[in-house]
Amino acid sequence: MKAYIFPGQGAQFIGMGLDLYENSTLAQELFEQANDILGFSITDIMFQGTTEELKQTKVTQPAIFLHSVILAKVLGDSFQPEMVAGHSLGELSALVANGVLTFEDGLRLVSKRALAMQKACEAQESTMAAVLGLDDKIVEDTCAEIDGIVVAANYNCPGQLVISGEINAINKACELLTEKGARRALVLPVGGAFHSPLMEPAREELEAAISETTFSEPNCPVYQNVVAKGVTNPDEIKENLIAQLTAPVRWTQCIQAMVADGGTEFIEVGPGKVLQGLMRKIDRSVAASGASFEV
Repeated sequence: MKAYIFPGQGAQFIGMGLDLYENSTLAQELFEQANDILGFSITDIMFQGTTEELKQTKVTQPAIFLHSVILAKVLGDSFQPEMVAGHSLGELSALVANGVLTFEDGLRLVSKRALAMQKACEAQESTMAAVLGLDDKIVEDTCAEIDGIVVAANYNCPGQLVISGEINAINKACELLTEKGARRALVLPVGGAFHSPLMEPAREELEAAISETTFSEPNCPVYQNVVAKGVTNPDEIKENLIAQLTAPVRWTQCIQAMVADGGTEFIEVGPGKVLQGLMRKIDRSVAASGASFEV
């Protein structure tokens, strides 16, 4: 079975999407429509901006979403998913590509999500850290021991778990996890504690926006971050998408569930190759590649 997977924040680069814009009329129309919806020229930043400009959450998230979704649309009839999943932000890309959300509604929700997350980051200093080379259970138990907010946030692949929370709690966790044998426990250059209880104000804002948005039946199951299983009921999809902001991204478990349900060919749709790299660490027995747009 063919599975399409969509990347999240961190996959961005200057020049992303320019090949699509220059070689596809459909892509050009959708990018221009996005500029109108967002109220600023995101294409200018994506194609020729600075790394600093592109790194702002309010820009990064729509940029990755646009690159992924427009690539899926440009692929046309060759885009035939039998299952989809997206890493964090990528879940919204997957929902648009899979017929659950319209392009316009998806972009509005991504923009709302990005701004709400940015606001939550500014309200309280917080961060994330990557922990390499330890069993998930050791990381989870260590986080539970620490005073303050620190939780497992991204189960990226076996031996790679990202934790999220208050700065002091993250620093303490990194210290303890290094003592317990972590190969590395490295604070990440991010603006805040994504997928932790500190995102509660953003979750509330997004919930209000999602409740006013129409969600249709998907064309195939979407394996959602929060539950790590295929979902087809639009109401459940909504609930899981709202919960995602304060809950962990169970990416390892999502991929394992997709393979167990018959996924044999995984295609990453969007900028970069982050998810292909994770695929090889989760399950080497399945093929992983990137979607390419042939001029």
